[in-house]
Amino acid sequence: MVSVDGLAVEFGGTTLFSDVSFVINPKDRIALMGKNGAGKSTLLKILAGVRDPSRGKVSMPRDFNIAYLPQHIKTNDSRTVFEETAQAYAQLHELENRIAYLNEQLTIRSDYESDEYMQLIEEVTALSEKFYSIEETNIDEHIEKTLLGLGFEREDFDRNTAEFSGGWRMRIELAKILLQNPDVILLDEPTNHLDIDSVQWFEDFLINTAKAVVLISHDRAFVDTVTTRTIEVTMGRIYDYKATYTHYLELRKERREQQQKQYDEQQKMIAETQEFIERFKGTYSKTLQVQSRVKMLEKLQIIEVDEQDTSALRLKFPPSPRSGNYPVIAEGVGKAYGEKRVFANADYTIERGQKVAFVGRNGEGKSTMVKCIMGETEHEGKLTLGHNVKIGYFAQNQASLLDEDLTVFQTIDDIAVGDIRTKIRDILGAFMFGRDDVDKKVKILSGGERTRLAMIKLLLEPVNLLILDEPTNHLDMRTKDILKQALTDFDGTLIVVSHDRDFLDGLVTKVYEFGHQKVTEHLEDIYGFLAKKKMESLREIESKSKK
Repeated sequence: MVSVDGLAVEFGGTTLFSDVSFVINPKDRIALMGKNGAGKSTLLKILAGVRDPSRGKVSMPRDFNIAYLPQHIKTNDSRTVFEETAQAYAQLHELENRIAYLNEQLTIRSDYESDEYMQLIEEVTALSEKFYSIEETNIDEHIEKTLLGLGFEREDFDRNTAEFSGGWRMRIELAKILLQNPDVILLDEPTNHLDIDSVQWFEDFLINTAKAVVLISHDRAFVDTVTTRTIEVTMGRIYDYKATYTHYLELRKERREQQQKQYDEQQKMIAETQEFIERFKGTYSKTLQVQSRVKMLEKLQIIEVDEQDTSALRLKFPPSPRSGNYPVIAEGVGKAYGEKRVFANADYTIERGQKVAFVGRNGEGKSTMVKCIMGETEHEGKLTLGHNVKIGYFAQNQASLLDEDLTVFQTIDDIAVGDIRTKIRDILGAFMFGRDDVDKKVKILSGGERTRLAMIKLLLEPVNLLILDEPTNHLDMRTKDILKQALTDFDGTLIVVSHDRDFLDGLVTKVYEFGHQKVTEHLEDIYGFLAKKKMESLREIESKSKK
């Protein structure tokens, strides 16, 4: 289907990877894995045809359709959501024009017996079959179904794309890709801006409808659910596993243990050989043996042990001062923006030390409720914060609010007070900002680095109520695990807004669902809540089918 042969990427005298070869087959579900900077996104761009390799080639059949969703996209601001999404069918008009041209050629040409004439007949037949198969589908219905699945409401269809945030624009681009029904879909961090409902819909689509998928994602649950093959990019080469991500981790561990064993044995053999050479190099009777061993060492290919990312984020929240028994009590809390009602009559109590999740579709009021708790927006009803509650808040856009012209050091120095100022470099080091990194400008940091920098602010003074709004976007799996462990160990109260099921699993013990202008309390953990939701949605489908 798609054949990748001998790809290499080199820049500035550095080789990112070389001699990379693999095949993408029909129905493949491939996860591209590797540490940050290994070349995953570069490889995806080469597959998409938006970047050229230094060497090697990507081959595919004629009329093969590859669709690519990068991390950052641009949409046309002059169209409505529906109009922009309908651009997915722009190739239909091109197809129609090509068929018209070919039919005209068949009419005016008279070389009926020539090979060229037969090729025209074959092409117009193939294109006509393709055109009429698309024509028979209800295009508007497909657009509607896809937009609704990705979380849009019908009233959004006629709104201009300029009114939507980057996350929603990404969904529009994703909808266009899904509607094109491409032969291969390439996705770079597609779930960063999707809520739990949309992620589950997207998973079902990729598993049951998509032809072939290659994706990069730090969402472990998403990767494990969707993919069945893992290609690891490491140390300039790839390893191809016919395995899910979780199984791949086990196989990779076994591979590295085997490499280490072979490396140790080879190093022992080299040491013994060098000792022999040193011992007998002046002995006439051993000259041939010494020369033989010297040549053997010169030709020896040294076994490499694949790198492991040994940099470790050391994250520990300071002990929290004791708060009252009930840090947050909501009584009849509601919020509306003009005519639009977000939620009403929300009643809930969060106890000291509880760790809870706010979940639900985007736009249903999760972040708005956080603003109500923070006192950043007016609301209906009564919201009471307990005695001695000290809030630490990480906003969804916290990383983007950093001053891009400041250095990493200046960013923390500006907000640090007292004795903590003498420990700024130690704190930055604990967050994987080395000696060379502290003088970097914020503008050149990656998304993950910015998130880590923004997270440091939470550690500068003790708090007893942590409120985190989508804290894991742009964090790799390893850093997410470290953050999750630190939050598990945190002795205060936690409210976390997140769509990342794996991150929430084992962290929260209660779920508050935002939807249909209500806030509903669920006493299950995240997977218990999702299982219950699926059962309820199935019952809804069954009851509708009986009517």
